Amino acid sequence: MATKDILSPLPGTFYRKSSPDAAAYKSEGDVVKKGEVIGLIEVMKSFHEVHADADGTIVSFIAENEEPVMAGQPLATLTI
Repeated sequence: MATKDILSPLPGTFYRKSSPDAAAYKSEGDVVKKGEVIGLIEVMKSFHEVHADADGTIVSFIAENEEPVMAGQPLATLTI
């Protein structure tokens, strides 16, 4: 199977959950559809959704929750 990375659309802090006590948007092994939210990027107190850009299954998250990321940095890997 082919793989595809979901990339950070902008620099900031990556969050896998909407709040500290909420469940993660997605976990390893979850099936995602194109356009589904997999996390958030926070930039100067503004939150931007990160969407899957293909249908697939999440193999792994490369970026950890609350990790600073750069634009274009891989956040997660999908099998497509």
